Amino acid sequence: MSAERTTLDLVCIGRTCVDLYAEQEGAKLEDVQSFRKYVGGSATNIAVGTARLGVKSAMLTRVGGEPLGRYVRKTLEENGVDVSRVRLDPDHLTPYVLLAVRESEGFPRVFAYGEAADMALSEEDVEPEFVASAKALLVTGTPLSRESSRAACRKAIEAARQSGTSVVFDLDYRPVFWGVASHGRGGEMFVESTEATRVYRSVLPECDLVVGTEEEIRIAGGSTDTLAALRSIREISGATIVLKIGALGAVVFPDEIPEDIEGGVRVPGFPVEVFNSVGAGDAFMSGFLSGWLREEPMEECLRLGNACGAIVVSRHGCSPAMPTREELGYFLSLDERPRRLRDDAWLEHLHRATTRRAPEELHVLAIDHRWQLEEMADELGVDRGRLRELKVLLGRAFRRVAREDPVAGLLVDDVYGGEALEDLTGGGFWIARAAEVAKSRPVELVGGANFAAVLRTWPQEHVVKCNLYMHPDDEPKMKELQEGRILQLYEACRANDRLLLVEVQAPRGTDYGEGDLAALLERFYALGVYPDWWKLPPSTEPGVWKRIGDVIREHDPHCAGVLVLGQALEEERLAESFEAASREPFCRGFAIGRSIYGGAARRWLAGEVEDEELVSSVAASYGRMISLWQERGARRVGQGATG
Repeated sequence: MSAERTTLDLVCIGRTCVDLYAEQEGAKLEDVQSFRKYVGGSATNIAVGTARLGVKSAMLTRVGGEPLGRYVRKTLEENGVDVSRVRLDPDHLTPYVLLAVRESEGFPRVFAYGEAADMALSEEDVEPEFVASAKALLVTGTPLSRESSRAACRKAIEAARQSGTSVVFDLDYRPVFWGVASHGRGGEMFVESTEATRVYRSVLPECDLVVGTEEEIRIAGGSTDTLAALRSIREISGATIVLKIGALGAVVFPDEIPEDIEGGVRVPGFPVEVFNSVGAGDAFMSGFLSGWLREEPMEECLRLGNACGAIVVSRHGCSPAMPTREELGYFLSLDERPRRLRDDAWLEHLHRATTRRAPEELHVLAIDHRWQLEEMADELGVDRGRLRELKVLLGRAFRRVAREDPVAGLLVDDVYGGEALEDLTGGGFWIARAAEVAKSRPVELVGGANFAAVLRTWPQEHVVKCNLYMHPDDEPKMKELQEGRILQLYEACRANDRLLLVEVQAPRGTDYGEGDLAALLERFYALGVYPDWWKLPPSTEPGVWKRIGDVIREHDPHCAGVLVLGQALEEERLAESFEAASREPFCRGFAIGRSIYGGAARRWLAGEVEDEELVSSVAASYGRMISLWQERGARRVGQGATG
């Protein structure tokens, strides 16, 4: 097809659902106590997997017009998948699948489908021009089990053939969908079905690439002998056939089927510990297609597919485990790999960092102060309970500004800011939440030694923020305690897939020299702590920021950035700090509180101003701070352009 007409690399049509993966490893499904929610379904997993590898992928499907459907659509979009043809269906529900992580029973799963939205896909949903805009169409086997979605797939295939778009067939055989396995045997991979074989064979002649496991090849070929099934497929299809053989990788048959399966094109797999095999095939397909669509040699396509499969089987879930280009490149560059990939800390960090959804800049209103406001209330003789009302009003001021600023963020606590947190959660705002007990040194975490349990109750979107009063000259015992706590916090964030902002301030009575903050960051990285953001004290010395940036560049070039805090400084002093910080590319915003709202809050607590005056005053001050930062950033860009 001509490059002028091609705007997409891949259109995926097929199963779309929500996967609910058991958190208790080894438990029977009936004994599982809690689940992790992910986007799932073979075609959807492949759309996500290929998009993360730089393929311009789109999904053609239906989801329910309810919260789960909105979750699927939003997650796909966040992963770079074109969702313009993901229709919200008000008459059907988004299906879900329950999965146990239990190798001894082949990863049991229950498909809760019924009248599901993805299976209600119809011919009306397929626009031939959309299919024709892609290099390839991916059709998966499961929707062929229903009349409506089968007709949609056939229309898409016809559009592809007429336009020169390649047709890829992922056999994706699930006996339960074809009525030959009971609901309780959702994990069953092979049960003979003459109907499935008949339907598959009607599609095979239209395909350019066919991919399946041994069980799936047998169904498509109508034989329980794999070699005979391959030959049966070849009789009716000239497609390149890819046979997936688990840990051994895959074999490609571009032409005639040889006398022995070993006679196909092979590349060895990567020996790794299998934690969760469910996503292996979709991961392999994602990697393989990323090479195939670029017309790479078959050996390279296999290598990419095998590598993606090895990475994903080592993780929990399927679509969220899919590697990015950076991860895949790192994995393939290794001379030696741990058999248990989760032990490779840098690979796991790369996964977090390169799949993180973070704005390139942040303008954060910090209202997480507790003891400072308590002192203010006590000084004015005001009941501390009014601080909760204050934070609700500050939240309104934030919302007023955030309507016009897409990178506005809020930093808040749940001691006095609980109502403000609840009001703003789910609104699409960047929100960070204090995890430390206020003023504690050594730092104490909310919930003490069981912070991970507390974190499980927080909404997923809340970024974890922790303030540490630290200095390179701290006594050894203090260092030991602080470092132990931050490691505990970091591991809790990793285990619960939460983003982390670490704030560092000098303990009372001390100050930082030019290299002290850089030395502290060096120590964090040496411990294996890689925060997503840093929040650091203001400085008018460009050298301070340059040292900090150099440490980050050396240890974590994927860091989301450094935010400058305010420490109640006047705007003029903050402007000087912004000027110095703006010269360092890793300084990507600010997180400032009392410099913005302190005066107005005092007047409100004292009864000198009404609610609206407080909100308007804080919103105006917040807006000025944003302008102050943007002016410095624009000046830096201008200087770079003319320099």
